[in-house]
Amino acid sequence: MINLIAGSSSEDLGKSISKKLKANFVKSELKIFPDGECKITLKGNLSKNKTVIVQSIYPPVDSNLVQALALVSKAKETSNEVIVVAPYLGYARQDREFLPGEIVSMKVLGQLFKGAGASKIIVVDIHSKIGLKHFKIKTENVSAIYDLVSYFQKLRIKNPLIISPDQGGKERAKQFAQIYDSDYIALNKQRDRKTGKVKIKTEGLNQVQGRNVIIVDDMISTGGSIIKATKFLKKQKCKRVFVACTHALLINDAERKIKKSGVSKVVSTNSIPGKTSVVDISKTIVKAIK
Repeated sequence: MINLIAGSSSEDLGKSISKKLKANFVKSELKIFPDGECKITLKGNLSKNKTVIVQSIYPPVDSNLVQALALVSKAKETSNEVIVVAPYLGYARQDREFLPGEIVSMKVLGQLFKGAGASKIIVVDIHSKIGLKHFKIKTENVSAIYDLVSYFQKLRIKNPLIISPDQGGKERAKQFAQIYDSDYIALNKQRDRKTGKVKIKTEGLNQVQGRNVIIVDDMISTGGSIIKATKFLKKQKCKRVFVACTHALLINDAERKIKKSGVSKVVSTNSIPGKTSVVDISKTIVKAIK
């Protein structure tokens, strides 16, 4: 029987995956000390078989990362194979040296997971697949697009236009549109590397007028890009704006700000638990584990 350890950041998702795998479910109990250090205690026994650890690495990123590594190390003492499921993998945007002197954090993560004893890491809709090349263990990036489309089909939005907020997400929007059987466009977004300010430079979008739109993205952090895109699309006289994303970090009251900009509904997966995480990705993850 497969063992499954649910980390503190992904307890509900871990339980859902465990049920589908018919695994030996092992809960991890977390204690945080006044100085910020944590102590993890496993509530159950591990067999020598394969162990799956489910721990999404969202804020507090460093704390959830250390916990994931500790769980890997403990599982490796008993199990002959340790698979890490990190649906949201913090530091994925730091996959190369953009400006001179920058540390490529994904390279460090690759070394840490291998050193702790992980055999494989499974992620969901990682921001850039380039980052996984820094891992010297097996890696797999699975897509939540089918799960998100399935949810939106139930909403019965009439003839929606699928939109990527930037050219980098064009393929994601295209895939979403193909499954949904709709058309798509990608906006031209420019971000200043030093200030972080975002500008949209797209002209002549006649197809937006009078249409309901679904903005599709891999992740929403502060919501800046989504807000800019929504305000731009509203100027083009679109109807309702919906947002679909895999990972909803929603930092600093982002959901309220996004709604204020004119978005009717934000939908995300349970890679990060929260109010918007209504799409379950456990079935998709189980396929990758099997």
